[in-house]
Amino acid sequence: MKTEHQEGPSSWYASPWVQLVFGVVCMAMIANMQYGWTLFVNPIDEKYHWGRAAIQVAFTIFVVTETWLVPIEGYLVDKYGPKPVVVGGGLLCAVAWVLNSMASSLPLLYIAAAIGGIGAGAVYGTCVGNALKWFPTRRGLAAGITAAGFGAGSAATVVPIANMIKSSGYEATFLWFGLGQGIVVFLLGMFLLAPSASLLASAKNAVTGAAKRFVHNATPRQVVSAPVFWVMYLMFVMMAAGGLMATAQLGPIAKDFGLHDSPVSLLGLTLPALTFALTIDRVLNGLTRPFFGWISDRIGRENTMFIAFAIEAVGILALSKFGQSPVAFVVLTGIVFFAWGEIYSLFPATCGDTFGPKFAATNAGLLYTAKGTAALLVPFTSIVTAMTGSWHAVFMLASGMAAIAALLALFVLKPMRRAYALQHSEASMETAPYAGATRISDSARISAEGG
Repeated sequence: MKTEHQEGPSSWYASPWVQLVFGVVCMAMIANMQYGWTLFVNPIDEKYHWGRAAIQVAFTIFVVTETWLVPIEGYLVDKYGPKPVVVGGGLLCAVAWVLNSMASSLPLLYIAAAIGGIGAGAVYGTCVGNALKWFPTRRGLAAGITAAGFGAGSAATVVPIANMIKSSGYEATFLWFGLGQGIVVFLLGMFLLAPSASLLASAKNAVTGAAKRFVHNATPRQVVSAPVFWVMYLMFVMMAAGGLMATAQLGPIAKDFGLHDSPVSLLGLTLPALTFALTIDRVLNGLTRPFFGWISDRIGRENTMFIAFAIEAVGILALSKFGQSPVAFVVLTGIVFFAWGEIYSLFPATCGDTFGPKFAATNAGLLYTAKGTAALLVPFTSIVTAMTGSWHAVFMLASGMAAIAALLALFVLKPMRRAYALQHSEASMETAPYAGATRISDSARISAEGG
């Protein structure tokens, strides 16, 4: 089968920035499948009385299937190119929300969630992996901009979705938004390309010294056997868990705090607290990804992780203590999402730095399954809250995990990545002239420090 790598770069859209824009729009179209979900939880429960915990199982199924199958989808992208994977993903996303619109039983809701997860994972994993390939020297920024589409993509549709649920019911909202989003992904997917061999070669020429000649391209088998990968995986799980809890449970949290319809006036706008929080959260959750990705390209991945993860830990603590004030709820949830969303740029970029660009989509997909593992904890937050009568215990757990992840970034991941880079540079030196050895070591050091 002809792969995307074999297509010539003559098309007007065969350029890094055009491909990045297409990827961002595709990500924005699937964002509501995760970030808009919280708007549907209470209406579904009010109609069928299945209970929040049972309904949130659908969210967990969505995230698990979205993430755990990404390595397979990444393999297909590395082999056949991004076009067929994204086109198929767009169709599955549309089917999923159409099924949600008619789901009258929990099993059908769960089936729709699984279909949607497969589709969203295909789109997400492809777009992020493709960005890592098109921008080998600016992975943090490229992954951040792409992930921003997913983080902020639902910001413009939070108010329309909330209004349509109130005016036409959640069923019609699922139906029409699902069809619209799926069609856009399908159409843009037809224009996605992987970089040609000539473009990859010219990109390598932008990298100086031994980094150009000794790129460590770890296979997926080598990646999963590397201890440094599992440290990243553990950190990803700890950080993703708190953010996914906030994403899925923000509606129920606002309702339990008595803030669901409380008016909040900020920035010249007056909106219900939940709608305001969701809108600001989506914007900040998107902006943080290129922002911290850009920062990490300059001060190092682990240093950036420490700063962001520490802010997340403090923000969650503050939300637990002060979040019952409408204004504080909106502001603090914004801080929590701003300090959380960057994991979707920092971890893929760190993975690409550590294991190389050749299998970037597959390897980043392997790491992305950590999000699915974290999603398994989301239904338990409803159970813990029901047992304790408040969200306090859940907030404390999420804050503690963020704090531990921050410390791991500096004191465990950073030295492990440095050792891994030096180990593989030393293997390269066995066949390299002595004159190149210093450059190899320096390049490995820079890579290990996230430069």
